Amino acid sequence: MEISVFRSTLAALLCLLMVGLPVWAEPAGDQTAGSVKAMIPAATRNAQPLTVNETLQWNDLLQTNTKGRVRAVLTDGSILSLGSNGQLRVVQHDASTQQTTIDLNYGKLRNQVVKITQPGGKYEVRTPNAVIGVIGTDFYVAYANGRTTIICFEGTLTVTPGPGAKVVDSNNSSNDAEQAIPVLAGQVVVIGTKPLGSALQEYSTLRTASLKDTDVGEAHGPHHGRTIILVAMGVIAGLTIGLTQINSSSKPCGCK
Repeated sequence: MEISVFRSTLAALLCLLMVGLPVWAEPAGDQTAGSVKAMIPAATRNAQPLTVNETLQWNDLLQTNTKGRVRAVLTDGSILSLGSNGQLRVVQHDASTQQTTIDLNYGKLRNQVVKITQPGGKYEVRTPNAVIGVIGTDFYVAYANGRTTIICFEGTLTVTPGPGAKVVDSNNSSNDAEQAIPVLAGQVVVIGTKPLGSALQEYSTLRTASLKDTDVGEAHGPHHGRTIILVAMGVIAGLTIGLTQINSSSKPCGCK
């Protein structure tokens, strides 16, 4: 009887450990945009330390320092990968109507966007001098020193320079364009100012560098998931030892 009760308790605790983790990470709010799936410290959400599995809400401000990176998955399955020294705001993300707006204030961002199928659906990334719209694709956007760089890996983008801005460099025929232009897979467009003597690098070189700069891997903060796993392992080990001792004490000793 004692062993049966102990085993039932062990099973219940294991269930709580596995089921409880997402609940602990879920904050209150009814405008959920997604959640953080991986990160390299340090990064913040609304100026507070960010942790893996933390839920993102509309208008959340994500920021990384010189070593930090963040990968977040939106509720529709789209993936955001923010490189170091970056700041973005998840202005809105409604998976049911497919309305998404991301403000990239500065830094490097990869977007892996699910296909837009809802009438009137949109996915936009806005920088201080450009708006990038997609139907469903994989692309990179960077903003620094008054320049927005867009690289399309897959699909098609629509890039619109902001007021007073224009395309200053590209590997298609859009140079000097001030209106919305399509950007296809394998194409690069730069909006803003063009430094003297600069030349646009090859697409393959830019693609490799941009993927490297926004790669987060499976790294995560040292004080969140790892700590919980260690605690869970300790609890399980302790319960297992206790069960072994009960089994041993319940066996006949062989004494007369």
